[in-house]
Amino acid sequence: MAPLPLDDANMPLFTVGQVSEMLEVQQAFLRRLDEFRVVRPSRSAGGQRRYTRNEIVAVRYVVELMDDGLTLSAVRRVLQLEARVRQLEAERDELRAQIARLSARAHER
Repeated sequence: MAPLPLDDANMPLFTVGQVSEMLEVQQAFLRRLDEFRVVRPSRSAGGQRRYTRNEIVAVRYVVELMDDGLTLSAVRRVLQLEARVRQLEAERDELRAQIARLSARAHER
């Protein structure tokens, strides 16, 4: 059976109005997040913003950060730094795996 679009967390399905209702935020707030490049939803053929489930989770996180007193600029920086940390952790893990493989080869000799 083929997966449904709702099964894909990266499928842009939700409108600004729907996300606004789900998260109880103003539509203008969602547009502002896009303008500040904090959360960048896809656009439909007609130019309407369409959000994925993952983007909705990100908007909810942004709301939490702003409730803690952060500005949009600060939120964007936090998101950038968190993404960089994830990238560095992935690189670290890959390097550890390479070291383990090299160590295993050295012990075989």
